[in-house]
Amino acid sequence: MTAIDLGTTAAKRKIATGKARQARIVGGVLLALSVFVVLVFGVGIEGDATFRLSRPTDPLPVPDLVLPAAPFTYFAAAILAFLGARQFMRGGVRWTALSLGFGLALVVMAFLVWATAGKAFSLTGMLQAMMVRAVPIALGGLAGVLCERVAVINIAIEGMLLAGAFTGALMGSLIGGWGGLLSAVVVGGIFGFILATLVVTYRMDQIIAGVVINLFVLGLTSYVSSQVFSEYRFLNNASVFRAWKVPVLGDIPVIGPMLFQQNVFVYGALVMVAVSTYYLFHTRHGLRARAVGEHPRAADTLGINVYRTRYIHVTLGGMVAGFGGAWFTLGSVGRFDENMTGGRGFIGLAAMIFGRWHPVGALAAALVFGFADSLQQKLALLGTPIPSEFLAMAPYIATIVVVAGLIGKARPPAADGKAYVKE
Repeated sequence: MTAIDLGTTAAKRKIATGKARQARIVGGVLLALSVFVVLVFGVGIEGDATFRLSRPTDPLPVPDLVLPAAPFTYFAAAILAFLGARQFMRGGVRWTALSLGFGLALVVMAFLVWATAGKAFSLTGMLQAMMVRAVPIALGGLAGVLCERVAVINIAIEGMLLAGAFTGALMGSLIGGWGGLLSAVVVGGIFGFILATLVVTYRMDQIIAGVVINLFVLGLTSYVSSQVFSEYRFLNNASVFRAWKVPVLGDIPVIGPMLFQQNVFVYGALVMVAVSTYYLFHTRHGLRARAVGEHPRAADTLGINVYRTRYIHVTLGGMVAGFGGAWFTLGSVGRFDENMTGGRGFIGLAAMIFGRWHPVGALAAALVFGFADSLQQKLALLGTPIPSEFLAMAPYIATIVVVAGLIGKARPPAADGKAYVKE
């Protein structure tokens, strides 16, 4: 056996060992969650949990979903224990991610049943709110994916969202909603182009360049909001895009209100995720973009213009972020308030990492954040003893776990954050 064969065998053995270790870790986590569900959600629980699946205005009403709280909780704990034991004892490398995802879904369901025991709340309304709240995070994550797939770290997503929100309110007040939306996209693209100029042409540190843009946008918008909008209120009174129901599809119970009774921002986010996924992974130009993010020098030798590719994708990322920023004003309240994005750009970066630099993954992660955000409102109405702030922490804890590699390595593009100098 040659030295190359020995090295290959050792590498394969190392990979197999790492996957087995991850499977055992997931098994231990699932077993711990089983005990947690029994002790926290199962002890002393009584009554039924009622989830309303229809609203009074729905044309196709469906019966409420009623679950006996105690039996469901213990059943969920038993399934978690089975999945955990299977992973821990047999390895189950092939099903590690699926088992973990299904297990976490069971924990969430057990939590909802526990919180709703003896009460009732609208599951359809919560899912609809989840979709709406996930939009700016999903668009921020998508902007990050477009940039980091060509090896440019975009810390400026927060500033681009804020610039889009400000422009949407100002121009929406002057020339109408569609004009404000288009202006927000253009301004986001301008800041994306500025970021590309700083980090691609002048090779400025990418983190510092992003922070500079964030601080500049925050300072400028805060000044105008406090000094100009407070006096000239007609400049901060834009019309809001209303929800539009898709015929037939909007009448589907539960799914209809969630996906097909939304405004232009929800539909736009779904379309952008689908188009960007197809572009990045099923087109020639998308392959070139990913090549620039993985090995720019090799891409350059094959005739790919690395600088132009980075300029285009960072500018597109800024345009997506500008569209997402307009959601805060044109898709929500119709006015701009100081620092109204509230860190959603940074949450979008977390969603991008949690989604492993994939548009669909970023959307799925954004839905997790949106679910936690919308559930906080329901917990306040249900009067549960758990503070809503603890629920808001859950997606961030999950992101830390993923980034730490405890349940699988989250690997960014190989050249991410590295300036390229053409020889």
